Amino acid sequence: MSEFFATLPPGMPLILGAFLFPVLPKRLQQVWLPLLPIVSFLHLWYGFPETHGLLEGTKYETTYIYTMQLFNYTITPIRIDSLAMVWGVVFHIAAVLGGIYSMHVDDDSLQHVAGMSYAGAAIGAVFAGDLATLFVFWELTAITSVFLIWANRTDTAYTVGLRYLIIQVMSGVILLAGLLLRLSEGGGLDFAMVNDGASWELGETWTWLILLSFGIKAAFPFLHNWLQDAYPAGTVTGTVFLSAFTTKLAIYALCRGFAGNGEVLIPIGAVMTAFPIFFAVMENDLRKVLSYSLNNQLGFMIVGIGIGTPLAINGAAGHAFAHIIYKGLLFMGVGAVLHRTGTAKCTELGGLARSMPYTTFFTIVGAMSISAFPLFSGFVTKSMVLSAAAHEQMAIVYLVLVFASAGVMDHSGIKVPYFAFFAHDSGKRPQRAPLNMLVAMGLAAALCIGIGIYYQPLYAMLPLEVHHAYVPYSAPHVVTQYQLLLFSALAFVFLQKTGLYPDEVRAQILDFDWTYRRAIPSVVRKVYGGLSAVRDISELRARHRLADLNEFMRRYNGPGGIMSQTWPTGRTAWWAALILGVFVLTEIIRIHG
Repeated sequence: MSEFFATLPPGMPLILGAFLFPVLPKRLQQVWLPLLPIVSFLHLWYGFPETHGLLEGTKYETTYIYTMQLFNYTITPIRIDSLAMVWGVVFHIAAVLGGIYSMHVDDDSLQHVAGMSYAGAAIGAVFAGDLATLFVFWELTAITSVFLIWANRTDTAYTVGLRYLIIQVMSGVILLAGLLLRLSEGGGLDFAMVNDGASWELGETWTWLILLSFGIKAAFPFLHNWLQDAYPAGTVTGTVFLSAFTTKLAIYALCRGFAGNGEVLIPIGAVMTAFPIFFAVMENDLRKVLSYSLNNQLGFMIVGIGIGTPLAINGAAGHAFAHIIYKGLLFMGVGAVLHRTGTAKCTELGGLARSMPYTTFFTIVGAMSISAFPLFSGFVTKSMVLSAAAHEQMAIVYLVLVFASAGVMDHSGIKVPYFAFFAHDSGKRPQRAPLNMLVAMGLAAALCIGIGIYYQPLYAMLPLEVHHAYVPYSAPHVVTQYQLLLFSALAFVFLQKTGLYPDEVRAQILDFDWTYRRAIPSVVRKVYGGLSAVRDISELRARHRLADLNEFMRRYNGPGGIMSQTWPTGRTAWWAALILGVFVLTEIIRIHG
C-alpha cells in the first residue's frame, strides 16, 4: 500500500475523492468538503516522508522523484522539491478554506466536484516533473474550473464560461506545441529546475511558445481580460476557488521555467502592477475590482521572477503564498455580501457594517493584508520583491512598484470595504453570512495576521538560500510603509471630499477587451455589409442578364418566334440542301488545300 501511495501523484486524492460527492448524503458532503483536502495533504506528508525537511528550512533540494518509461521518453509524474512544496502547501490550505466556505451549497454536487477536482489538478501540475504531465494537469484545470462559472446556470454564465474555456484550452494547446517543437529539436520532456539564474533562456521558438502559454494563464497585459470577464461571472463560492489556483499555477510555472529572464518579465510585471489601478478605481462591480487587483498583485510576483535573484524568487514565492490567502479572504467577504444582498455593485451597496459586522471585520483584515500593513501577511512578503529591486539598483522598477503599492491600497485596501460596508446607506439590512462562510473567513483572517506576526515558518519554507537573512520589521521599512499607506489614505479622502474621485456608475468598463467586444465586431459588420452590398449588386446585374437572355430566347423560340413556326416541306428540303451544299464545299476546300 505504501508503494501505491508513493506512485500516486499529489492532488490525485482530491480528484478521485471529488467524485464521491454525488453519492454522499448532504450531511456527509458537508463533512467531506474540508476533510478531503486534509486527506490529500496527509497523502503528501506521509506518502512522501522524504519531503519533511522542505518545511523545516532545507533549501532548494529535490527530495523525491518518481519516473516511468513511456515509449522512448522518461515521464516524471512526481517531482517534489522546495519550490513545489510552497505551492503544494498553500494550495491545500486554499482547498480547505474553499471547502468550508462552500458547505452551505446544494446544487447536485456540481460545484463540489468541480472545485475539488480543480484544486487537485492544480496540485498535480505543481508536482509534475515533466512537460507532458504538466500539460495533462494544465488542461484538466481548465476543464474542471469552467463548471464553477457554468454552475450559475444563466445565459451570461454560459457565454462567459465558453470564452474562458476557449482561452484556457488554447493556453494548453500552445504549451503542447512548444513541447512537441522542443522534442523535434532533440530536447527532452524535463521541466526546468529553478536556480540562481535563468532556467530556460528565451531564444528558441519553443521557449517563446511555452512562455506565451504560461503568460495566458498568468494574465499578461493584452492577454488578461479573461480574468476580469470570468471571475465576476463565477458562483459566489466558485470565484473563491478560481482566485486561488489558475493564475498562481502560472506564477509557479514561470518561476520554475523562466526565472531570471528579466529583459522580458520585468517590463511585463511592472506594467501589470500599474495599469489595473486605473480600471479598478473606475469599476463598479467589487468582484471585478478584486479581479483587477489580482492582476496588479501578479505583477509583483512576475517582477520578482524576472529579477531572478534568490531574494526575488523567495519574494515571488512568499507573496504568492500570502496572496492566495488574503485574496481568497477578500473574495469571500464580497461573496458573502453578494450571497445576502444579491449584488456586488458599489452603487447598490453601503451601510452593511451593522448588519454584517463579522464579514466587515474579516474583509478589512484582507484589505489591510493586501495593502501590506505591518503585522499583516502582505507586509512580510511584498516587501521582499521591492527590496530585491532596490538591491539590484532598478530605480525605475522600484518606483513603479511603490506607485502600484499605493494604488492597491486605494482600490482594494479602501474602496472594497468602504463602498461595501460604509459609504452611503443603501437601506439594505441583510442577515449575517452563513456560519460556514464566517468560519472560513475567520480562519483566513487568522492566517493573514499570523503570517504577518510570525513569519519565520513561511520564510523557512521558501525555496532558495539568501546570503543575508531578510528582516521585514526594520525601522526604515516600517516607517516607509506607514508613510506610503497614510499618503494613499489621505489621497483617497482628499479625492472623495473634493469630488475628484471617479463616480461609481452602472456601466461596463472596457479595457483591451474593447478590441473583441467592440472593435472586431464593428469591423466584421462593416466588412460583411460591404460584401453584402457587392453581392446585392452582382445579383441585380445577373438578374438583368438573365432577363435579357430570356427575352432573346422568347423572341426566337417563344410563341410566334421564328423557330417555333411550322415550315412547309419544300422550304425544309431547300434549307437541308443548302446546309449539305455548304458542308460539301467546306470539305472540298479542306482536302485540296
